[in-house]
Amino acid sequence: MTTFTTTITSMYTLDTPEPDYVVNVLYEVTGVSGTYTASIGGNTQFNSADQEGPVTPYADLTESIVIGWIPAEAITSAQQCVQGQIDSMITPPVSPSNTDLPWA
Repeated sequence: MTTFTTTITSMYTLDTPEPDYVVNVLYEVTGVSGTYTASIGGNTQFNSADQEGPVTPYADLTESIVIGWIPAEAITSAQQCVQGQIDSMITPPVSPSNTDLPWA
């Protein structure tokens, strides 16, 4: 079984509509299955015109709050990619080999 974690790696801000308004979040999804580890990065952009509800002051943000802003389907897709990487480590794909011709 693979355990996934999502980590915010950086945030980009503008000073409108509030000081340090987050407009872009970069994150990393990591999966660990036994001794196998894989990860993939992603980013989500935000537009102040889409803002619903009050703006949380930048100083009050937590990683958990910001992860909640990332669309669930983006995290699910990243987890699927990471799982594919781990599956390939556990059972490496079979690659064809150039074999001498039998009549040569």
